[in-house]
Amino acid sequence: MREFFFKNNKKEFILAPLLKMTEAVFELLVPLVVAGIIDKGIANGDRAYVIRMTIVLIIFAVSGFAAAVTAQFFAAKAAGDCAKNMRSALFFHIQKLSFRDRDKFGESTLLTRITDDVTQVETGVNSVLRIVLRSPVVVIGAMIMAFIINVQLAVIFAVIIPAVFLTVFLIMKATSPGYKKTQEKLDDLTLIVRENLTGMRVVRAFNRQEAEVKHFSRENKILTGIQKATGIISALMNPLTYAIINIGVIILLYAGAVKVNGGNLSQGEVVALYNYLSQILVELLKLANLVVVMGKAFAGYRRAKEIISTKPSISDAGFDPASFGKGRSVEFENVSYSYGDASENALESITFTAHSGEHIGIIGGTASGKSTLVNMIPRILDVRHGVVKVDGVDVREYSLRNLREKIGIVPQKALLFKGTIRENVLYGKSDATDDEVWEALRLAKADDFVREKDGGLDFMVERSGVNLSGGQRQRISIARALIRRPRILILDDSASALDKATESKLRKEIFNLDYNPIVFTVSQRVSSVMNADKIIVMDEGRISGIGTHDEMKAANSIYGEICKTQLREQG
Repeated sequence: MREFFFKNNKKEFILAPLLKMTEAVFELLVPLVVAGIIDKGIANGDRAYVIRMTIVLIIFAVSGFAAAVTAQFFAAKAAGDCAKNMRSALFFHIQKLSFRDRDKFGESTLLTRITDDVTQVETGVNSVLRIVLRSPVVVIGAMIMAFIINVQLAVIFAVIIPAVFLTVFLIMKATSPGYKKTQEKLDDLTLIVRENLTGMRVVRAFNRQEAEVKHFSRENKILTGIQKATGIISALMNPLTYAIINIGVIILLYAGAVKVNGGNLSQGEVVALYNYLSQILVELLKLANLVVVMGKAFAGYRRAKEIISTKPSISDAGFDPASFGKGRSVEFENVSYSYGDASENALESITFTAHSGEHIGIIGGTASGKSTLVNMIPRILDVRHGVVKVDGVDVREYSLRNLREKIGIVPQKALLFKGTIRENVLYGKSDATDDEVWEALRLAKADDFVREKDGGLDFMVERSGVNLSGGQRQRISIARALIRRPRILILDDSASALDKATESKLRKEIFNLDYNPIVFTVSQRVSSVMNADKIIVMDEGRISGIGTHDEMKAANSIYGEICKTQLREQG
């Protein structure tokens, strides 16, 4: 994580504090000059001396201002670059996490950590660079100056400063857990909002708006309660520190007046001591506020670091074996898999082989393991036991990039991105020509409706494809997979929104692809798999049978029952 702070910004991280320290030095000299003006210039009626010292004060002010502005610029740049590097690293690392890893954190948590938590770190870095050297220099320097002016009165400083630091420490210790709980509760609230936004149609369809509002209000009230409790303690910081410092000011002025009357101290020195105590007050308040900001920043940093420190459960070999590209086959050898810490396997002892040009249909009841099985091939999920081979090589020996370039996958949910139809299809092959795009759309039986859209390929698809029908989204998703001419094509219930005539035409095009890919078709429909070379019937994570449609219909009771049920439903 250290590279986020110092990568390309070493100069800013050094110069910003040094320039703020320079400003502090000028500020520390001002009370001495003012004391001289009072004791020498005004007391002796020396107008020339007053003018000279006033010019010196102006020089100090201009120099301090220039140093402060430059330091602010460097601090803002360093903090902004730090946040940029953290967000980029988080986003890049999240891309490498498996579905198992992402499920462990949850999408709402990942969103909060890449946005709000990084912002807290950015604020913390900015504040530290501006205060980390300046405030201690002012506090220590003012205390030294006070001892130089008068040792007895400087004892007041020696008592007040530790008292303020103790107050800040106790408040920090009390509020730190609250900031952590606030971020955790914010994750929960973000999840509720996200689920309601994505599931708005379901909420309205079941008339659950009031229940969801109550749910949100309840969680929001809990978050507000935590924030209030933390805020109340945090709000005590300024009043308490002000009170301690002001008590010191009262004691200082009284004792100073007594010494002035006794001739042991000049009026200018009293003013200088008062100014130094005021400077200490301001800087201690800055330090107190810095503690609050740093409490939030450290909480955000720890949460961001937790993501980046999570080692992806699916490792990337980073290279390819010497036999890469030889042969065309997919083999499952005694493969088992379980989700999370589940006691039962989602897949158990799966063994079969598919060769080039074969069409494999996978059918079975809900939660029988159909999608889990095909997700093993591109390593979206990784085997727990056994081995999955592509072209005779364990998929874990391939680099993820090259393995997945062999594969075109159409997931159950047809997800499109905001952009044109062309951009969505090119997601499968970024350097494809318009002719290739149209050919992929033709194969997916999507070219007709695309031509009817305003702009054709340039028709703008809204977020998640909400301005297209379910069938249109599925066909564009299929075109996105076909444009890369994959050697392994996985259709995971990807035609569920298509009518039977369109699905039949699509199936015919896929069966006649000239580059002979291995095609896996996952479906609940018998009509989608009945013409496959092999049909794999899944039942509770196990293979119930493998064979052709006629073989399975005659010999496999599960497949036979599915056929009878669907035939009855069709009348």
